[in-house]
Amino acid sequence: MNAVAKTFFLWGINSYNFSMTSENDILNDLKEKRVAILIDGDNAQSALMEQIVVEAGRFGNATIRRIYGDWTSSSMKSWKDTLNSFAFQPFQQFTYSVGKNSTDSAMIIDAMDILHTNLVDGFCLVSSDSDYTRLATRIRESGKLVVGIGKQMTPRAFVSACDVFIYTENLVEREREKKKLAARQQTSAKLSESEAKLIDNINQAIEMVGTDDDGWCKLSEVGTALRRIDPGFDPRTYGAKQLATLVRARKAYFDIKKPTGKSIILIRSKEED
Repeated sequence: MNAVAKTFFLWGINSYNFSMTSENDILNDLKEKRVAILIDGDNAQSALMEQIVVEAGRFGNATIRRIYGDWTSSSMKSWKDTLNSFAFQPFQQFTYSVGKNSTDSAMIIDAMDILHTNLVDGFCLVSSDSDYTRLATRIRESGKLVVGIGKQMTPRAFVSACDVFIYTENLVEREREKKKLAARQQTSAKLSESEAKLIDNINQAIEMVGTDDDGWCKLSEVGTALRRIDPGFDPRTYGAKQLATLVRARKAYFDIKKPTGKSIILIRSKEED
């Protein structure tokens, strides 16, 4: 495995839990990485769009976001509401034969164009279709990271061709838990919709950054992740001059501390019973 792919891979398998200095170095290196998210709309779930963006964000900044499908088909209707929310560009691919997915060829051609222009350091391919196996292999041969996202029924060949493969069943469970937590928080504290969304975004940012064994991570990195989740995020919108002030005002949901003798500030999400 080449150096770039190895760096991405080590981060991918440790994205939920890093405590060693070397892993922290990997995380810092990833801050400058660029990732292309390419979604096969015929073989992916629109309900998981937010989770897909968060997962891809673990490996770098998603500078290219595209989704492919036949937008004249009723099956693509569920994607339309999420496109603008996550800044995805739709690409039309007409279905010329009944029962045949023609999206894969358009997505493969675009992926190769992106690869040869060297615009990104890695790709996130969202599909459960084995037709992307050769594409994943070709991208890896060029020294780029390949992250796959698909169902557990995805053929083993495609899974093995990726550096990291994430099963959507795990994302579905996480999405359910997130919604349950948000509902409890909103009910117990009678939070406004915007406040509940803010708390959810901070938790998503912490998840995107990754934490140590005790759940702590750098507040500055969480701030960067928040901007990736919501480019319009600004603490002043919530009456705070700085992110640290904003978080301290929400001590029911987050812990914050500044280690002695260090200039960094750490944040941790409080676990719900």
